[in-house]
Amino acid sequence: MSKTRTNIMVCGGTGCLASDSEKVAKNLELIIKARGYEEEAKVIQTGCFGFCEQGPIVKIEPDNVFYVRVGPKDAKDIVDEHIVKGRKVERLLYKEPHHNKKIGKQEDMEFYKKQLRIALRNCGLINPEDIYEYIALGGYEALGKALTQMSRDEVVKEVKESGLRGRGGGGFPTGVKWEITKSQESEVKFIICNADEGDPGAFMDRSILEGDPHSVIEAMAIGGYAIGADKGIVYIRAEYPLAISRLKTAIKQSRELGLLGKNIFDSDFSFDIDIKFGAGAFVCGEETALINSCEGKRGEPDFKPPFPAQEGYWGHPTNVNNVETFANIPPIITKGSEWFSSIGTEKSKGTKVFALAGKINNVGLVEVPMGTTLREIIFDIGGGIQGGKKFKAVQTGGPSGGVITEEYLDTPIDYDSLLSIGSMMGSGGMIVMDETDNMVNIAKFYLEFTMDEACGKCAAGRIGTKRLYEILNKITSGKATMADLDALKQLSYMVKGSSLCGLCQTAPNPIISTMKHFWDEYLAFIKDVDHSQGEGEYDGAKNKDNLMLKA
Repeated sequence: MSKTRTNIMVCGGTGCLASDSEKVAKNLELIIKARGYEEEAKVIQTGCFGFCEQGPIVKIEPDNVFYVRVGPKDAKDIVDEHIVKGRKVERLLYKEPHHNKKIGKQEDMEFYKKQLRIALRNCGLINPEDIYEYIALGGYEALGKALTQMSRDEVVKEVKESGLRGRGGGGFPTGVKWEITKSQESEVKFIICNADEGDPGAFMDRSILEGDPHSVIEAMAIGGYAIGADKGIVYIRAEYPLAISRLKTAIKQSRELGLLGKNIFDSDFSFDIDIKFGAGAFVCGEETALINSCEGKRGEPDFKPPFPAQEGYWGHPTNVNNVETFANIPPIITKGSEWFSSIGTEKSKGTKVFALAGKINNVGLVEVPMGTTLREIIFDIGGGIQGGKKFKAVQTGGPSGGVITEEYLDTPIDYDSLLSIGSMMGSGGMIVMDETDNMVNIAKFYLEFTMDEACGKCAAGRIGTKRLYEILNKITSGKATMADLDALKQLSYMVKGSSLCGLCQTAPNPIISTMKHFWDEYLAFIKDVDHSQGEGEYDGAKNKDNLMLKA
């Protein structure tokens, strides 16, 4: 019988590992052994706690004490003071910047107070490489329930009635997608997990796979049962070595326990999962390009229809969902669609995970109910702007989204509300900018990214993004005229309306939104503007609205 009375949870996510959390864990183990406490205290490497700004993080259970910015040298004090003597190490407690108070409990921190962790429910709570820890917290109960108590139609209905929408950016209703794939007449079907996370600053899917890979495996098996597929594929970018390693371990453990393979839970359902690696192409986040890459072809999008649900991987009906979408499935099956649909807004149910980055005090991974406002995320959870500077804008949706200014900070975050103000949910990147950021340069940064990542299949994407970048480069070099602004506007709409896939259809969004909200910053670069007049003139026209982009 185990004599363990204390678990020392050490963050083992990529961010904390880069800050020596592995050395912290090793030092803790060595000192615990040296003190003779190896049977009483156990060191466990978990996934990401989310509070990346304060990493490496160490949490002591069952004491519920949360230590931040822990270095390898701090291991001795944690063991000698906390484990041996039962006293908190005060200097390692989190200090709230606004009221100068030290806080020892995770739930008392402003960063966590407004969060609701569903997709991230096990990250930072379990050892992702131990299937028994996942099972101890209800893991694989949803799969067991689906296979032994529910028909395929009932599983699809539960997901459909939950209101879950795709978390990869498109927001298509997950249950409807499953229903369409299920309805196809085919003896062979596939279910694919899109783990090709490519937005600059986004790390939601990576963190879920690093911290809770079994949740995705379980969800894929449930989805496979629902649509009639016996084979799953995780398409993951090769630049995620830790996520890949933990995913491989989780798949192996699931097979060993009969949770993948033949006749799962003594049913007639068999299901297994393979891993395929992507080379880091942003366009392969689009499902048809992803499928082409899985088949060994060049990662380019195809015309739709037919949709992958009709003809996908090797011509067979294929359901594609991203990592975060799958992570929501097990709790929906165990707790029910009514529970999930009670969270969020009328048309956007549940929660959303955001990678909060940029000029923000609390950089990290946050999960909030749909309908939470941008102000709450940036100033309550995020702790406001670094250095006391003034908030200027936030870019949501990565290179596909747009900037949101201060006047829209009280907008509830959901799919439709963000679209209505010229941005989008995207996969969940959220980059905060302060008063020192130049928005023309921001648009140029994102456009350069999409230009480089465009696959080249359509002329609008291949040539149009390059021409947009050339105009932006001309503007920021101080060589442009007002006519170039007009050309930038017109070309943005042309690329948006004529590109083959979502990557280049949304590529002009940062330009469109920054021209709308920060017109004066564009004017400041123009050489034929009379800057003494504030707004400038062009061919005798004094009304800037003639050239200014309208949303």
